[in-house]
Amino acid sequence: MKDRHGNHVVSRIKTGSIERRLHLASAGLFAGGRMASHMAANLLTGKEKKQERRKQAMSRQATFLVAEMGKLKGSVVKIGQMMALYGEHFLPDEVTDVLHTFEHQTTALKWPVIRRTLREQLGAERLAELRIDRVPIGTASLGQVHRAVRIRDGKELCLKIQYPGVSEAVDSDLNGVTQLLRLTRLIKVTGAFEDWLKEIRRMLHREIDYILEAETTRRFAERLADDPRFVVPEVFPEYCTKTVLAVGYEPGYGITSNEVQQLSQERRNSISSGLLDLFFKEMFSWHEIQTDPNFGNYRIQLGDDVERDRIVLLDFGAVNSYPPGIMNPINQVIAGSWYGERDAIINGSVELEFLNEQMPESIRDAFVTLCNMMIEPVLGNREGVPEHVLDEHGCYLWKESDLPGRIARKATKSAVSRYFKVPPKEFIFLNRKLMGVYTFMSVLDARLDSSEMIRGYLDQP
Repeated sequence: MKDRHGNHVVSRIKTGSIERRLHLASAGLFAGGRMASHMAANLLTGKEKKQERRKQAMSRQATFLVAEMGKLKGSVVKIGQMMALYGEHFLPDEVTDVLHTFEHQTTALKWPVIRRTLREQLGAERLAELRIDRVPIGTASLGQVHRAVRIRDGKELCLKIQYPGVSEAVDSDLNGVTQLLRLTRLIKVTGAFEDWLKEIRRMLHREIDYILEAETTRRFAERLADDPRFVVPEVFPEYCTKTVLAVGYEPGYGITSNEVQQLSQERRNSISSGLLDLFFKEMFSWHEIQTDPNFGNYRIQLGDDVERDRIVLLDFGAVNSYPPGIMNPINQVIAGSWYGERDAIINGSVELEFLNEQMPESIRDAFVTLCNMMIEPVLGNREGVPEHVLDEHGCYLWKESDLPGRIARKATKSAVSRYFKVPPKEFIFLNRKLMGVYTFMSVLDARLDSSEMIRGYLDQP
């Protein structure tokens, strides 16, 4: 059954830990047995054919597992989404490719279930203050969003309501999915993998704590209160609980909408510049970064001209704070690349444990080149930057650059990847943010010279 927005609608999501663990365990045992049979049958196959058959088997395994995980919905789907986004260092490509299908799985709970949840969380008196649209305007793996109006003053709100039982199921579900991957022999369990799982667990617990999200939203609103480029929704604490978040409704257009895509180059550049500057603030000044690179977390409010367009920031559940021990050497590497100081890049990378004394000098040189490429769009010295990514005014053409592809090809060609272990868990999530920023700028077809913008942050005390 679907509602008028096309959401699949159900009357309940299974949250019983025993039921869910049994489902995942049985699926894992079945898939593990199937993988063992494949390996036995493949013993006498030639190397090239063996690799191809293994890829096909892993793809089938992943497809089966995603189908079984999807039946449980709730936090299992969220875990699958996070593993797809952040699992490239631990999971085979065939697995992450299939896990990405979770990004399109949305399920809405029927209104009577949501209304009962709201009554339990807010109480009858508070609930009576609101007139709530019964059809959600947004659904996700952990909850759904409904528009509402406060009756006494006409204030428009958005209520994010967590699905019943999700918070109790998170730990059990993550343990179940991990065991599932082990049983199916799709992962190698290492210390780095265990650290990564701990970070996934920590992030999941942040995302289900709506009181924490309300506090984070208010903090970002205070930081950006005097910046007319941004809008952060107002928080209504009287309607907030650990599983209900109430913020002001802020209309706007999506980044990929025709209304935004058809704006003049000047206006798209202005929006792009604002998004990039926000990232620099998070990175260099606040050390607190929104790590979810989801287009749905941003809206654009269009004014009459370039000075009146606004970027609406939504969903602060995936904001992560980074300690000086991580951010200082990362910023040292970035500054070293910008100023052309090779020793700063090397020293910061050693502190991050990307480099070590045993690596050949040629690999260190190749790594420095990759670091320079990563900040190519904002370099002040354009020597070595390909001509085709710069216009006649020296502005960087984000859409034309194919920077991620060029970096990947360079890393493969230089054999750098063979010398590197899995980076610190914090950097894995930060890397997703970097890719999100690049994608935003590319989709907006940004054409900017941002070298002086980043220099202002690199030079700050």
